[in-house]
Formats: sequence, C-alpha cells, structure tokens
Amino acid sequence: MTLPINNDDGDNMSVEAAPSKSSLGDVASERAKAKMPGNAPLGSGLEARGIHAWFGKHHALSDVSLDFAAGTVTALIGPSGCGKSTFIRTLNRMHEFIPSAAMAGEVLLDGKDVYAKGTDVTKIRLQIGMVFQKPNPFPSMTIGENVLSGLKLAQLKVSDRENLMQECLERAGLWAEVKDRLGAHAGGLSGGQQQRLCIARALAVKPKVLLMDEPCSALDPGSTLRIEDTIGQLAQTMTIIIVTHNMQQAARVSDYTAFFLSDGGPGSMIEVGPTNEIFSRPRDQRTENYVSGRFG
Repeated sequence: MTLPINNDDGDNMSVEAAPSKSSLGDVASERAKAKMPGNAPLGSGLEARGIHAWFGKHHALSDVSLDFAAGTVTALIGPSGCGKSTFIRTLNRMHEFIPSAAMAGEVLLDGKDVYAKGTDVTKIRLQIGMVFQKPNPFPSMTIGENVLSGLKLAQLKVSDRENLMQECLERAGLWAEVKDRLGAHAGGLSGGQQQRLCIARALAVKPKVLLMDEPCSALDPGSTLRIEDTIGQLAQTMTIIIVTHNMQQAARVSDYTAFFLSDGGPGSMIEVGPTNEIFSRPRDQRTENYVSGRFG
C-alpha cells in the first residue's frame, strides 16, 4: 500500500507502508538481486579484530570481530545500549574523544592498523568519515563553505573547488535543490537537506569508508528515502557501515547485517551474515526473537 506524505523539504511524495516482519527477508533478497556493481577501483576494505571498549570501569563492548568488504553496506542492528554506536566510533578512533574511554583490539584499513603507534589520527578520520544521528552543518557557514570545510581543516589543496563542490552535492543528492543558493547559510536548510549536506561535506575529503550512526532517526519518511537512495549510490565507490534501529531500513539498504546484544554484560555481536539470511533464517534464536519483534 502506498501512503502520501509531505517531507520536510516541502515536496509531495509517497512511500510504501512498512513491510510486515515476515517480508523483511524478501525486501533484502530483492535488493541483493537489483544491486549493480560499482566500476571504481576500491581498497581491501575495513576489518575489526577482537574489539573491546570501556568507559572507565564499565566494559561496554566485548570481543567484536567484523569484516567490511569494499563496496558493501553493512547494517548494525540491536536494542539500545548494546554497543552499536560505541563500536562504530572505535572504527575511526572517535571513541578516544570520550573522557575515560579505552579500547583493545585492532582496526585494519587496507591491512594497516589504524591504532598502530605513530599513526596520524587526522588522516585516519579523513579516510574513515562519519555522519552523525543529528545533522551538524556549521550554521555560520554558507552551503558551499560547509561542503569544502573539511578541506580547510585538513589543509588539503584541490585544483578545482567549484567542480568538487558540485560533485559532492550531486553524490549526496542535494545539488538540484541548492545549486541556486550556495551562498545562503546552511542553517536555512531543512533537516533532511542538512543531513545530505553533512554527507556531501564528508565526501569532499574522499574517504574510503563512511560510517553512519542512525542518520535518519530524526528525519521524516521522505527525507529518509532520499538518504537511502544516496547510500545506494555511494556504495558503488566506498564501504558504508550504518547503525540503525529501523529493520526495514536495514533490509532496504544493506548487503550484510550484524546483530548486537547486551545480555546482562558488555555488548557483543551475536551473528552477522547476508541481510536476507539474517531476516529470513538467522542461526541464533536471539536474532530470530529480535527481528521477529519478540523483544527489543
């Protein structure tokens, strides 16, 4: 069934009603059939090996190992408090920003440990970009300045800033909406537009991996669909990891899904597999209970 909506960009759109729980596997299977391979040269991807995380004495995450192949989208699902966001922040060393935070394990980008002694953390965060739950454009900057702000902070030089700006906005699905007001302040954009602007800003420094921590949780259905379309396009040229509480979204956008759970102790990964398998025939009963809505 199709439902009419108005999104926060002021457009009249329609979205499909949420699929039943039993159809999530079908949604994921159809996505897998329809996925088109990218044609850009990609690296070897990202690997997490035996990741543990602490906040002071609190052991928040225990022994998580996951591979993220280049050119794929992996969704991290699970109840609140199970360590999904903590895990994703260890992948580009943002976990270090939190006072008393600590971690153990390895994160390998193209085979090199990002936590190795002497590693330039700034360069790591350029290669492994992040989009947060709440859109965070710089309100005092114009739309165009926001897109290119990462270049200035990283002291990167490009030969054609205008073309780069347009390219990033096009890839983020925003160019057609803002091309005539690049000099306007970013604070005047809608929530969905601001989130796509943040994606464009992340793309300007040409990351190999893009981390997305519940990027659509504050958006209306129309804006959510636009972000999901953007994810599908970006996955042809980079690795994407998305934390989401929306299992329909995981089924629509991801190639692989990992289920996290905190069973009275630190959060851990219960199982990972192709998304259609996780939603149609999970191996662990706890995963079955979660994706079928029996808890969480």
